Amino acid sequence: MLYDRGMQNIMITGASRGIGLEFVRQYNADGWRIFACCRTPGRASELTDIAAQSDGRVTVHQLDVDQGSSVAALKAELGNQPFDVLLNNAGIMGQRNAARGDIDYDAWQGCMVTNVFGPMRVAEAFADNVAASAQKKLITISSRMGSIGETTATNSIVYRSSKAAVNMVMKILANDLGSQGVIATTFHPGWVRTDMGGSAADISPEESAGGIRQVIAGLNAADNGSFRNYDGGIIQW
Repeated sequence: MLYDRGMQNIMITGASRGIGLEFVRQYNADGWRIFACCRTPGRASELTDIAAQSDGRVTVHQLDVDQGSSVAALKAELGNQPFDVLLNNAGIMGQRNAARGDIDYDAWQGCMVTNVFGPMRVAEAFADNVAASAQKKLITISSRMGSIGETTATNSIVYRSSKAAVNMVMKILANDLGSQGVIATTFHPGWVRTDMGGSAADISPEESAGGIRQVIAGLNAADNGSFRNYDGGIIQW
């Protein structure tokens, strides 16, 4: 199904669980055309169930953001399909609570590959698809833990550094793509009750995704290059 000007389109990475799956649920409920991407569709039963009941509006696509060949294969599959919103959601924690004297450098490298190289690969491959759409929104799920200005922590070096790096990547892309009308914005989703966030986290996936969706809907050119909380508040870089 190619772009229908009467239907809003979104591509979501990391769509098989957590906040990504909740984004699929909510955008599906609102009637969007959804290109839902995940590493292993055969194991994504909740996602494939949503797709099966969507009358073809939700399709599931294999994508491993760690692999340039996987991103290229998806680009070849989807071609020039425009996306009103490209939502870079796929990400990992890496080594949890990594601190000086106890750093797994292999885990750190893997975290950078997924959390930094992955969103960049996807954005680079599909920037023209976003620019060709009506809304032109390039969204990346980052974390307040990547804010240099707000950091007082002495641990979580692996995860924090990956999110600080992806913030810079997206700020540069905002500068680069802004002339084409693209609005590139980075979000802190809150501390969310997911496999990554844990059961003690502050908010539900429904609250996080719902808040981010509301902010995305209201973004305009003045918001290009901003770093936002899920409720719309500005976060220090």
